[in-house]
Amino acid sequence: MKAMIFAAGFGTRLKPLTDSCPKALVKVGDKPMLQHTIEHLIKHNFDEIIVNIHYLGDQIKAFLQQHNNFGIRIEISDETDLILETGGGLLKAQHFFDDNEAFLVCNADVFTNINVSEMYRFHQSNGALATLAVRNRESTRYLLFDDNNILYGWENIKTNVAKIPRKIPEAVKANFAPGDTYPLHEFAFSGYHIISPEIFKHQSLLGVFSMTDWYLDLCRKHTIVAYQHNNDVWVDIGSFAQLQKANELIATM
Repeated sequence: MKAMIFAAGFGTRLKPLTDSCPKALVKVGDKPMLQHTIEHLIKHNFDEIIVNIHYLGDQIKAFLQQHNNFGIRIEISDETDLILETGGGLLKAQHFFDDNEAFLVCNADVFTNINVSEMYRFHQSNGALATLAVRNRESTRYLLFDDNNILYGWENIKTNVAKIPRKIPEAVKANFAPGDTYPLHEFAFSGYHIISPEIFKHQSLLGVFSMTDWYLDLCRKHTIVAYQHNNDVWVDIGSFAQLQKANELIATM
């Protein structure tokens, strides 16, 4: 099975640690995060992976070569000239996903034990264009889903900006009492997605853009669903406090 790991980030909040080390190679325990991520995917039978690089990308290439690509097929999507964000990065790597099978996309800086085999099976059974791992956790940015776990929009509670591109079905609105609103639930995205290759047929954005922008564009007419995994280990290595938390967790695992 195929996957993409986003490893192009700068890791600004981890400076000075990331002044000379790419964020994907910051260690949790005795292993860089990229290694944790690759080994987790291999455990779940992903054996073809493409990794995007930008900041200090040569270090990532050297690391993979030193480990003989962990015994699987690993390719590099080089964004040295221009970092494309997550959506643009996936679009650049489109050629890799040529087998017409659903694939996984994840961030190299997320320390988690999420069961991606179970998530993959859930995606295969739900008929969605994409399945997004989400958690009921505090954040400043949330994806908004209805009672059926279908994506309707996004909000930033810090800036009070909300985008809800998906329209409420007329049949549902007809049953609203005066003053009723359609219930949408806030979930924080976990950085793991299972995506059907059909996504590339419904692409209208170009250049530098995020996967969130892509999903908000798609959810107007297509089904994007949530996969809740509230009981899993999950840490975003985005700050020294989170890095310390991951190191404390791994010591108990």
